[in-house]
Amino acid sequence: MPNFSPPVPGMGRGGNNEPGLALMHPGDSGNAVRVIQTRLAQLGFHQGAIDGTYGAITQKAVAAFQRSQGLYPTGLVDHHTLRALGYEVDPAAPPPSQSTPSMEAVAKLFPDAPINNIRNYLPLVLRALAERGLSDKSMVLMALATIRAETASFAPISEYQSKYNTAPGGRPYALYDFRSDLGNNAPGEGDRYKGRGFIQLTGKNNYATYSQKLGLGDLLLRQPDAANDPVIAARVLAAFLKDKEGTIRSALAKGDLKTARKSVNGGTHGLDAFTLTFQKGAALPNLAFA
Repeated sequence: MPNFSPPVPGMGRGGNNEPGLALMHPGDSGNAVRVIQTRLAQLGFHQGAIDGTYGAITQKAVAAFQRSQGLYPTGLVDHHTLRALGYEVDPAAPPPSQSTPSMEAVAKLFPDAPINNIRNYLPLVLRALAERGLSDKSMVLMALATIRAETASFAPISEYQSKYNTAPGGRPYALYDFRSDLGNNAPGEGDRYKGRGFIQLTGKNNYATYSQKLGLGDLLLRQPDAANDPVIAARVLAAFLKDKEGTIRSALAKGDLKTARKSVNGGTHGLDAFTLTFQKGAALPNLAFA
């Protein structure tokens, strides 16, 4: 890593923290953004005004810096980007103006998850939900229960081989090849576009759709493993839930967790874990939303 100067006040652990400094995105403003713009300008990436406003020019500069560091060019200032810029980051710093359940309460819903996974990834998930207007308790619980059903470790993962995607003695994930409902139409595409992330994004069509929705061009088609990047995985989860928001909210209003789960999974895989997590979260008196 380049030998950058120490963190400045207001940036990361030990400074005059204002909420959300560990995670910045277009639309944010303030001294923290100005600091990032200044650093990017010093490194030759930011060519615009140092005005403390995170607009298109700053997003482009962040993406260019990320490419130079071998990071996925999301254009969002995440933990990895801040560290690459030389700042020490508090991974538990909450996003601004957002309802957030406590890390300790969420840990009770994920007994098999390493606490560091929750500490590192919960803020990313909550920020992504906030960007889509899904910060209310019902939709946060929907997201958490979905993650519990798909990846008990609270980390983005790739789909395991199973009888549903691989025939006995067959090529891994070949049962997904030539699946028109997934958009796969060639040998090996089942493996290439297998499930990934917090929500197990599956199939060429979904990779193309959500790459565009996230403003990533064709990145997920070219580099499908990018769906396991924590920032991208969190944003895919939030975008997918947003697309199904009407069905999900209607089902949750009726207490129909099976339909809510099917709206995401297409079936009932993981329904028991999903239901247990949602109900346990809803009942926890200390699942505090600040």
